[in-house]
Amino acid sequence: TQVAADALGLPISRVKFMLGDSAYPAAPSHSGSRTMASVGSAVFTVAGMLRDRFVRTAVVDPGSPLNGLRPDDVGVTDGRMFAISRPDQGEAYQDLLRRRGWASLDTEQTWTPGDADKQYSMYAYGAVFAEVAVDELLGTVRIRRVYGCYDAGRVINPKLAHSQAIGGMVGGIGMALLEGTYLDYRDGRVVNANMSDYLVPVNADVPSLDATFLPGEDTVVDPIGVKGLGELVIVGVPAAIANAVFNATGRRVTDLPITLEKLL
Repeated sequence: TQVAADALGLPISRVKFMLGDSAYPAAPSHSGSRTMASVGSAVFTVAGMLRDRFVRTAVVDPGSPLNGLRPDDVGVTDGRMFAISRPDQGEAYQDLLRRRGWASLDTEQTWTPGDADKQYSMYAYGAVFAEVAVDELLGTVRIRRVYGCYDAGRVINPKLAHSQAIGGMVGGIGMALLEGTYLDYRDGRVVNANMSDYLVPVNADVPSLDATFLPGEDTVVDPIGVKGLGELVIVGVPAAIANAVFNATGRRVTDLPITLEKLL
């Protein structure tokens, strides 16, 4: 929705984006940190084409205040096209549609990555730093701080991206210290397949978490310049915590979770 609104020059409240219904064209699965790169790129491309079509129509319409201008000299904000040199000179999308007698203006577009994803890597990168405290007698581990710095390409929504990073860190802490699946090797059954035995972090386990993102975008593989921000913010956290535990205790734990019996 935000991508479409930005590309069209409309407020988010005036955009309705529909996805995840079998009545609509097929879309990639919501997995692998690729939704924004795939669906977002398609929306970005087609919304930009629709915006340009409105502008091109306005500059050749004798009844438009923008008639005679070059398309590059026209901007769009809040659904209103205007001359960049004279912002008071312009009209809304609805005015153009009404004058032309059109109920709507439609555009279709299909985007595929082509060979770019075979020629280039679109991996996101990050660095995670963890500070832990380990009880010398009991071997219990407490997280003091976790900080992550990530290269995720173009960040579409900084607030959501930061929230995603913090949530991933919480998941990474759970992976490092609490969450474990235990098997009965006689028959391969999971012996803790219930929520009462499966521990996850609570607020007291995650006192200080923060993340930042490196500026920049990568438009080689996808038009919108984004990279995945799903698994990226999880996988580095257990490694950072394990290294911090090693630094504190001298014990290198190589299987998760890091429980106290592995440190005693």
